[in-house]
Amino acid sequence: MNAKIVTIPGDGIGPEIVAEAQKVLEKVAEVYGHQFTFEKVLMGGCSIDAYGEPLTDATVAACQSADAVLMGSIGGKVGQSHWYELPPEKRPEAGLLKLRKSLGLFCNLRPAHLYPELRRACPLRESIAEQGFDVMMVRELTGGLYFGARKTETVDGEEVATDTLVYHDYEIRRIAKKACEIAEKRHGHVTSVDKANVLDSSRLWRKVVTEVATAHPGVQLEHALVDSTAMQLVRNPGQFDVVVTENMFGDILSDEMAEIAGSLGMLPSASLREDSFGLYEPSGGSAPDIAGQNIANPLATILSAAMLLRYSLNLTKEADAIEDAVAEALRTGFRTGDIMEDDVEGLTCLHTDEMGDKIASLIR
Repeated sequence: MNAKIVTIPGDGIGPEIVAEAQKVLEKVAEVYGHQFTFEKVLMGGCSIDAYGEPLTDATVAACQSADAVLMGSIGGKVGQSHWYELPPEKRPEAGLLKLRKSLGLFCNLRPAHLYPELRRACPLRESIAEQGFDVMMVRELTGGLYFGARKTETVDGEEVATDTLVYHDYEIRRIAKKACEIAEKRHGHVTSVDKANVLDSSRLWRKVVTEVATAHPGVQLEHALVDSTAMQLVRNPGQFDVVVTENMFGDILSDEMAEIAGSLGMLPSASLREDSFGLYEPSGGSAPDIAGQNIANPLATILSAAMLLRYSLNLTKEADAIEDAVAEALRTGFRTGDIMEDDVEGLTCLHTDEMGDKIASLIR
C-alpha cells in the first residue's frame, strides 16, 4: 500500500511522541512491504508563534489531501503561556475544534484497556483491577455545547455568559450507528449516556439512539445517566463494553477512563468521519513541564498509529503487530517513567526514544 500520512507534532511533548510513532510506522512499512510518505504541518501554539493563528488554511488543505493524520498534543498551561492571553478563538484548542469541523470528524474513539502488567497503577480497588477492563468510548465530536452559539453580555450591570447546547437528529443517528457497528465486532453491548431526566437534547438523544439500535438486533442497548455512569466507571468499569455519548459528557468520561487505566500515556484515540479518513492522537495533554526531556511516554501515540492502520488504511495485521509489540514490551518489563514501579524487580525504565526503538524492534 502507498499511503500519505500528515503529521501534526503540536506543542510540548508532541514532537517527541509523534517522532516515535512515525518511527514505528516506518518499521511497519519496511516489514510488511508498504510505502508511507509523511508530511509535517503545524497546528496549535507552535502555529500561533509561526503564523499568528492556531490553524492555517494550508494545514487544513494538507490534512484534506492525506489518507490519515497523526497528531501529537497541543496547547500549554492556562495562566502560564502567552497563548492563553489571546481571545478564545485564537487559542491552541480552537485550532483543533476548527480542524475537526473542517475535516468532518464526528466520531471520537477512545479505548481504555487495563494491561495486566499495569494493574498496580490502577487507582481502583485491587479486586476490580485484577478483573481488568476493556471499554471503548464513542464520543460525538461536532455538536453540543462546544459548537453551539455563545455570547457574553452585560445584563442589569452583571456579566452573563451563555453557551448553547444543540443536537440535530442526524448527528445523533450517525454516532449511534457507529457505536452499534463497533459493538457488533466486540461484545455486542452499548451503553448510551445522557441526561434525559433534565435536558431536552438528551431526550432527543435517547429517542434517536433507541431507533438506531433496532436496526442492529445483535446489539444489546441500555441507557444510563451521565452522573450514574461516572460513578459506575470507578465502581466496576468491567460492566461496560461500548459507551456512546455526546460531546461534553464524552470529554469528561473519557478522561475519567484514562485515569482508571493507570496512565494517560497509555491511551490512544481516533477521530473519524463517515469514510475511512481519520485523525489519530494520544488522549493526554502536551505536558509542557517535561517537554524536551526525552521522558514522555510515547505508547499512547504509538497505539494511535495502530488505530490509524486499522481504521483508515484497513491494515489489520499491521495494527495487531503494533499492539502485540506494546503488550510484549510491557510483559518483558520495559517501562517509561510514568508507569515505572520502583519496588518491582526486573523492570527497565526507558527514555522516550528508547521506548520507540523497543516497539519498532518488536514489529514482526
